Order: sequence, then C-alpha cells, then structure tokens
Amino acid sequence: MRRFPQLAVGLTLYGVSMALMLRAGLGLDPWDVFHQGLQRVFGLTVGAWVTICGVLVLLLWIPLRQRPGLGTVANVLVIGTAMDLTLRLIGGPEGLPARIALAAAAIALNGLASGLYIGARLGPGPRDGLMTGLHRRTGRSLRLIRTGIEVAVLAAGILLGGTVGVGTVAYALAIGPLVQFFLPWCTVPEPAQTARKG
Repeated sequence: MRRFPQLAVGLTLYGVSMALMLRAGLGLDPWDVFHQGLQRVFGLTVGAWVTICGVLVLLLWIPLRQRPGLGTVANVLVIGTAMDLTLRLIGGPEGLPARIALAAAAIALNGLASGLYIGARLGPGPRDGLMTGLHRRTGRSLRLIRTGIEVAVLAAGILLGGTVGVGTVAYALAIGPLVQFFLPWCTVPEPAQTARKG
C-alpha cells in the first residue's frame, strides 16, 4: 500500500520543486529551460508544456517498444499540474540571498522527489523511459544517451528564450548525487525482500 501514496507524493513534490526553481530565477534544469522557452514562444503555462511534452515523449516510446506503467501515466498528469498550482500560490523572493536559498531548496527537494517516485517502482517517467529505451535499442551507454538528450533540449530551450544560469549548473552537478543519496531510503522493497526480513 505504500507504493501508490509514495508515487503521488513524489510526483507532486517534483512539480513543486520545479516551480520553486522557476521562482528563484537563477536558471532551470535542461527540460524546464525547454518548457519555459515553449511557453514564451507559444503561450500556455509552463506546467501545460511539461504535460504536453510528456505526452509527445511517450509517443516516442512506441517505436522503442517501451511499455508505460501507472507511474509513467501519473508522471504526465501530476507534475505539470502541481507545478502550475505552486506557481499560482508562491511568488518569487526578493534579494539574491533569498533566491539562492530557494534554488538550493528546490534542487534538494527535486532530489528527494525523484527518489520517492522512482523508488515506488511503478514505471519510469516519460523522459527516463526514452533514455532507457534508446539504450536498449542502440546499445549506447545510458550516460551518453542522457547527456545527448539533455544537451539537445537545453540548446532548444536556449534558442526559444528559456532561462539558463547558475541554477542550471548547480542542478546538473547536484541532482545525480542527491538522487543516489535519497533512492536507497525511498525504494519500496520487493515482496521477496520483505518476506526474507520478516
């Protein structure tokens, strides 16, 4: 019973963390640079573009023969909604120290949120599934594929006018270690593991 509430909390916090990063105004993660760029060019909200891009990335799963899980679908539906709701409720802080503190908190929260939703083991997010699907089909390393995707969306986001800054660099450097730290604490044990512990 832990997996579904953990998934919901993790995805909601992920959307909240993305909104806080946007409010800090010091740069966004590569995908959100892209989402913000789309919002600036075409309108709609950033959260709406998170959802739309999630659906479009899911369509790329079809030729890769990836199968979405409940967590995959929930990822598409929850994160953008949580982001937009948070943006409506929370304004940006004044002063550089407050902005730096908010960006740091947002990155830490994103790491925890990632650990929670990945640890629920109910299916990868659309973007993670694209990475693993390309890895399986091409044989290229996960690191190379992940880097290639992130560089491509970041470049597109910059061209569209998305915000890049010190927060973008901080996110890139910190998110991997943070997820690695939180994931063991958040991963729901397999039934066999639970039975052995009992």
